[in-house]
Parts: sequence; structure tokens; C-alpha cells
Amino acid sequence: MISCRTTLNLVLLAMLAVLAESSWGTCNGNSYNYDLSNMSDLRKLYNSEVFEAERLTRPLDGWSFQYRKFSHSGVRVTLDDDTQWLIHKGDGYGISSQTVVVDARHMSGKWKIVETKDFGGRKTVSDFVEAGGTDYRLMFDNCHHASCRMMDG
Repeated sequence: MISCRTTLNLVLLAMLAVLAESSWGTCNGNSYNYDLSNMSDLRKLYNSEVFEAERLTRPLDGWSFQYRKFSHSGVRVTLDDDTQWLIHKGDGYGISSQTVVVDARHMSGKWKIVETKDFGGRKTVSDFVEAGGTDYRLMFDNCHHASCRMMDG
């Protein structure tokens, strides 16, 4: 029998498998780009400690400007090895979850830092993915809600 914790870990690991392009904003015509494909690399990323996190925003796709909540947000995390990953949520971003992890090198220059926080290794990438949540709801569980939850703690 599989425990709830094991099931949750498997679901979160599956979420990490969906490494999507950070420029996505709609669910039409998206293709998936897998930067990490073997399970040991995914497991290592999943368990990696986060030392710094930055909540960021960028204009919505097709927009040249941001206006308050009319933007997209996510959290860029820096790990002990200085690699950076963007964790963000959007409608149609993932397969089993709408919160995805992207190598930060895929980020456009349109992202702006809103908040920075030192986590000192107290949280892992999996904690951020879990805080982001699996489902996307425009009014009640969107990218802004997810990024704020990720920065708590």
C-alpha cells in the first residue's frame, strides 16, 4: 500500500517533469520542453534546497506593459550550486499540474523583481511546487496567489 506522503511525492515529481517554456501564457499550441528527462536529475532538483527566492512579474503575453494584477508572476529560486529555476503557474502550463519548474535561462528580459527573500536552505524546490498547487483558477488560484504562497515561510 502506498502512503499519502509517497503519493504526494510522486505527484510532485511528475510536476517537475513538466519543465515548460516561461514565455507561455495561453494553452493554445504549447509544446513541452524537457530540460531534465531522467528521474535521478528530477529527484535531485525536487530535493534541492532553496537559498534565495525572488518573486517576479512580467507583462501578460501579447502585452507590452504591466498594470497591477494584469501581469504574470512566478518565483525564481537559487539553489546551493547557484543554478536558478523559475517556478510558476498558468492555465495549460503543465500536464498533471499547472505549476511548473523551468530553467531560468528560458526567462525573457521582461521579468521584474518584486520581492527577494533569503531561505537559507530551509525550503526545497518541492516545497515551492507544492505551495503553487496543481490546479489553476483565474479568480481564486492564479499565478499571483501561487507566487505569494511560495514566498511564505
